[in-house]
Amino acid sequence: MNNRPAHNRWLVWLLLLIGILLQLMPWTSSIYGIEPNWLLLILVYWHIALPHRFGIGTAFIIGLILDLLSGSVLGIHTFAFSVVAYLSLFNFQLIRNLALWQQLIVIILLSICYEFCLFIIEILINHSIMISPISLVSCIVNGVLWPLNFLFMRMIRKRFWIS
Repeated sequence: MNNRPAHNRWLVWLLLLIGILLQLMPWTSSIYGIEPNWLLLILVYWHIALPHRFGIGTAFIIGLILDLLSGSVLGIHTFAFSVVAYLSLFNFQLIRNLALWQQLIVIILLSICYEFCLFIIEILINHSIMISPISLVSCIVNGVLWPLNFLFMRMIRKRFWIS
């Protein structure tokens, strides 16, 4: 047994920063709208893996940073990430014990919830309804990428003793 202390939480913040950069990365017009929400995938993993370390406050801060860097109305992503964080933290034990293909479905549902929160706020602010089925395709892409994200994040967590 290795008695090495597990104090590599800075690595999680680095991964979240990389998620923000991936979220802000420009995409070509042919795949615009179906890009995965990398930040959501990374954030949900850490909510499931270490709910006592990364909670709604983390989601709030990350959403605020994304709002500031993307130039969107302040609080849109903050609210959406906080709602998704609440839902994932409220059910973290259930989600953690599901098979990977079942977690994929949960991630699709959480992504739909995230998009729905953004949609509701857009209606309240702009008083217009702009819904696109491409948003649902993006949610499915999030679900398809979840197993890869899960296994990669788990490998990082075990290798660097993050707890």
